[in-house]
Amino acid sequence: MLAGHEQWYTEFEKIFELEGILKMKEITNDILAKVIRKRPADSYKGTYGRIALIGGSQNFGGAIIMASLAAVYSGAGLVTTITDPTNQTSLHDWLPEAMFVDYHDLKTAAPIIKSADVVVIGPGLGTDNNALSILTKTFELAHDKQTLVIDGSALTLIAHNHLALPEASLNILTPHQMEWQRVSGIKIADQTPEKNQAAANQLNAIVVVKSHRTEVYAAGKIYQNTGGTPAQATGGMGDTLAGLIGGFTAQFDNKTNATLAAVYTHSAIADKLAKKQYVVLPHQISEALPKFMLKNQRTN
Repeated sequence: MLAGHEQWYTEFEKIFELEGILKMKEITNDILAKVIRKRPADSYKGTYGRIALIGGSQNFGGAIIMASLAAVYSGAGLVTTITDPTNQTSLHDWLPEAMFVDYHDLKTAAPIIKSADVVVIGPGLGTDNNALSILTKTFELAHDKQTLVIDGSALTLIAHNHLALPEASLNILTPHQMEWQRVSGIKIADQTPEKNQAAANQLNAIVVVKSHRTEVYAAGKIYQNTGGTPAQATGGMGDTLAGLIGGFTAQFDNKTNATLAAVYTHSAIADKLAKKQYVVLPHQISEALPKFMLKNQRTN
């Protein structure tokens, strides 16, 4: 039995949760030990998930390379980057661990997309007819054992073409505020936690709304990141976060917690780097991931 005041507080909290106006839960360092586990001795690459990353048109190849870097450096077991062939050399210069598939060759790409545990789609994808074909095909292939991380150009395509999200997969949207305006119809000035949560619930998705204090809407709850620095205001930050969320959700069972941990990790590394440099580059965050995760893994 709760003491009188404790019982009253619990009932009061429930009422506020039902009204949707309970204070946001903060994402702090505590989330890391709940998610990042010590690797068992009998691990193999399949233990840590198959991830396909789709994007990178001829003009925006860096976006999918940065997303792929984050997926590999965060520990995903098998990573395939499905992109324009003009990006293959740069991809393998940066990341020999990643496999490559030409995103014009949907016949070859389709079984890889279907067999992936996680698909990250959108970084640098573009909004032309080829990009739309890839996105619609990916949505057709999505299934109930799969997580889709939908970012960048893919969000714009969804909004402009009135595409419905796949119903079978777990969908994680990672919009900045303007992309969220396009997808949700909520103008930036009107993006309150209550309205954002209602839109996320309607989409039946986890939504990561990126800003100087990123908010995550998941399972009827609202979370606010406690980290982040102006030093992150450079191209590629969102692509890196999408790849990081992909890497974490490929490895760790609780997808909501994995998303929260990825959001926190992304900013926590940047905060540390920003103590010694004026600008934090996205690839620097990825390169710091293995040591950061070792330091913050659960030890029991």
